[in-house]
Amino acid sequence: MKKVLLSSLLACAVSVPGLTLASYGQAAPAAGQASSGAAQPAAQGAGGAPQCPPMADAEYKSYNDAMGQTQPQQKAAALEAYLTAFPNSCVKAQTLQILMATYSQFDAAKTLETADKILQLDPSNLQALYAEALLRRQSADSQTDPAAKQSAFDAAAAAAQKGLTAPKPAGMSDADYEKLKSAAVPAFYGAIASAALNKKDAATAVENYKKELASVPVAQTQTPGPLLQDTYYLGLAYMQSNPPDYLNCAFYTGRFVSIAPEPYKTQYASTPKYCYHKFHGADDGYDQFLAAAAANLNPPDGLFAGVKPAPTATDIVNQVIQSTPDLATLAISDKEFILQNGTPDQAAKVWDTIKGKSFQIPDALVIASTPAQLQVAVSDDAKQSKTADFTFNMKPQDEATTAAAKKQQAAITAATAVGQTVTLQGTYDSFTPKPIMITMSDGEVVLPKAAPTRAPARSTTHRAPARKK
Repeated sequence: MKKVLLSSLLACAVSVPGLTLASYGQAAPAAGQASSGAAQPAAQGAGGAPQCPPMADAEYKSYNDAMGQTQPQQKAAALEAYLTAFPNSCVKAQTLQILMATYSQFDAAKTLETADKILQLDPSNLQALYAEALLRRQSADSQTDPAAKQSAFDAAAAAAQKGLTAPKPAGMSDADYEKLKSAAVPAFYGAIASAALNKKDAATAVENYKKELASVPVAQTQTPGPLLQDTYYLGLAYMQSNPPDYLNCAFYTGRFVSIAPEPYKTQYASTPKYCYHKFHGADDGYDQFLAAAAANLNPPDGLFAGVKPAPTATDIVNQVIQSTPDLATLAISDKEFILQNGTPDQAAKVWDTIKGKSFQIPDALVIASTPAQLQVAVSDDAKQSKTADFTFNMKPQDEATTAAAKKQQAAITAATAVGQTVTLQGTYDSFTPKPIMITMSDGEVVLPKAAPTRAPARSTTHRAPARKK
């Protein structure tokens, strides 16, 4: 799903050091830009800003020239030059805020760098904390290394926590402050929630996603953007709860699917249906449930009471065993379910039908991969939660010496990369029931067969008969 990008930072006048971010589905308040006129920029600032003496001519010219630039790139360069030439400027803090606002129009990295500088001078600066929360969360979304991703999420959450208690910026009008808070507060809650969700702290994620959605008018949650995106993540947080809350998962992910445009509507449609089916055990009533999610920010009274829970795991195991004369004919997912949820005697009966036997398992989702061992998700539940339920201890591979062997080894490495789906062959060796983990020995990767190569067509050229003499 696309991530909503930081679009702009709007600077207020130097004497009113306010700054807002236009990225949460609403326009930020456009305060006056500093003038390029002949007036000195800093006398007594409004709201108690520090009093500055008149600038020397050289500093004033550098400052005035920078503030008079109209192109963002040129203005940023001129402001940087001014701050380099006059690092102890009395208006350094206000100038950095204007520089942050200017960079936000074209350079996210420089925006974040400038926000860091502002926070060194003023650790509770609301505008810089807002920029930090948004940009560091955005950076986390793009990280592929798990440790780096969590670090970026945690940095965003730390800025957000400070932002929620930051004081009103000095000199900012009440009206501008309310507009700033209306954009910053949901962003802060969203950053805290996303950091919690990434480390599977479902309770904290649910609490803060709910606060995020409650902090804005309902209409803002009904249009594509970060609020609708976080509605989906709220549903995922409910699914990751212990125990999983499948009805709330179905409701909030269903609300997202009902409102989101294509291709996201189709791409994520399976999640609410999966959660609904997990709770109810069937799909009847799903369309009406989805309609209620589309029409309401939170589940209306009586909606959940009207959805009957599915039979318990014990009920299902008993029914399957009673209705299946030959347990060996059960699907892999059914066998796994009984191994996980049945009594020791029931699990033993199923295990006896597969122990020591070799099976081929297609479409296994790779969760962890080394040359010696693959951990994969096989059941629908495991794939949905991206949790391994099978471990394949792989057969040792001979060292590849020929070109063909090296090619095959490269193909196996590519096929078993994390996130790939692969067909595996192995022998049932052992299992543990809770959490379910089935261990296979003698594991092998079954690569797709190459398409047969057609033989070249025979020539149809015929030699002309010899002419009679």
